[in-house]
Amino acid sequence: MGKQSNPRHVADNEAMAKLKMIRTSPQKLNLVAQMIRGVKVERALADLEFLRKRNADDVRKCLESAIANAENNHGLDIDSLVVSEAYVGKNLVMKRFRARARGRGVRILKPFSELTIIVREVEEAA
Repeated sequence: MGKQSNPRHVADNEAMAKLKMIRTSPQKLNLVAQMIRGVKVERALADLEFLRKRNADDVRKCLESAIANAENNHGLDIDSLVVSEAYVGKNLVMKRFRARARGRGVRILKPFSELTIIVREVEEAA
């Protein structure tokens, strides 16, 4: 009498990977995530390899995890995978304080983000 398995959140021809607590703002991370939406995974990996943004490594790590999930957990063909969704959400915000002149203080916000990538297997049109 074991625990019942959780229902899948994505379709049968999809796989998902989520990366949490990325130390960057969601606005900056979304600039990189929008580059790979709707693109084949090998093209997305090549784009992220040569992109000169600091967040490209985090997005590439999440995309590789989604590809590995598709292959190992769901038995999908990695040559026919397309990034169907890549979206960014807010996570916690660290609040810091910086002392300024005349006894004042300035608030410093250090935001965190989370990234979700869903890859879908598509059939090649002949």
